[in-house]
Amino acid sequence: MAAPRRDHGAIVQAVVSSKSAAGQAGFAASWRRSLIHHKLDPVAQIPVERLAQQDMQRRRERAGLMMSIAAPVLDRLARAAGDAGCAVLLSDAGGLILDERLRDGDAVDFHASGLVSGADWSESREGTNGIGTCLAEARPITVWRDQHFRAGNTALTCMGAPIFGATGELAGVIDVSSARSDMTEGYARLVALTVQDAAHRIEADLFRATHDGARILSTGGGETASQGVMLLAIDRDDLVIGATRAARRHLDLQDGQIGKLPAADLLEIDAAKGLEEAQRSEMARALARSGGNVSAAARELGIGRATFYRKAKALALTVS
Repeated sequence: MAAPRRDHGAIVQAVVSSKSAAGQAGFAASWRRSLIHHKLDPVAQIPVERLAQQDMQRRRERAGLMMSIAAPVLDRLARAAGDAGCAVLLSDAGGLILDERLRDGDAVDFHASGLVSGADWSESREGTNGIGTCLAEARPITVWRDQHFRAGNTALTCMGAPIFGATGELAGVIDVSSARSDMTEGYARLVALTVQDAAHRIEADLFRATHDGARILSTGGGETASQGVMLLAIDRDDLVIGATRAARRHLDLQDGQIGKLPAADLLEIDAAKGLEEAQRSEMARALARSGGNVSAAARELGIGRATFYRKAKALALTVS
């Protein structure tokens, strides 16, 4: 890894104290939080600390569902990122690294920098960084080398994206970090988009797993980097029993409405037609998977056989 710039601490101090400089620095707000609120020293050399094994096990257990869902996504991402000498990391909502994917030849450098399972990369510990600042600002972040708060982290380029839980809460961060000096901004942007896509995939699968048995409806035209994951969970009575963070924001859905609001009322008239089409498609897929067995299709959807026939008739779905 390249040695940190000796004047980094002075630059941080100047940006934090100067209004004009703060307006030109993309991470001025994070640097200010790090220096003033968290009272961190940008040039202090701190030892790498890892959570004790027993405490680490408890943190992993609390994030067990997210970790199990994320594992294959991390594996796929690591197969691509590993070729570029990158580390793939998963943290919890507190910034603790729970899981890592990196090549053996890169492990020494990354672990020496503190990018290792059990390390705390919250903003209150490390200042501006791809995991902690992503959590602090609840948005995708790319922290480019000397945009890091600590001088010791300025050899890194870190691209993080938040993972939101089934009720819209922050659940963790997926991060790809590089220590290569030849990392280009164009490649970093490409990696950042890939990281966001991976975070969305984990978030969507986490939502579906949490609402297993409910009908899942996508709203707002899909899951894109700009929109986020927009999914609703709907029960057999057509009540909205769950919504992702992006869906809540897009539809102005409040916590008190969950479990009480009919999907047709939430989505209004035109969207209600789309809901009927989605229901019809879901029933048709269940029938196809069951080989035309209505009882099996109804069980898969969590409704009774008579209800399946009634809905099929209302939706003009042919049932043999």
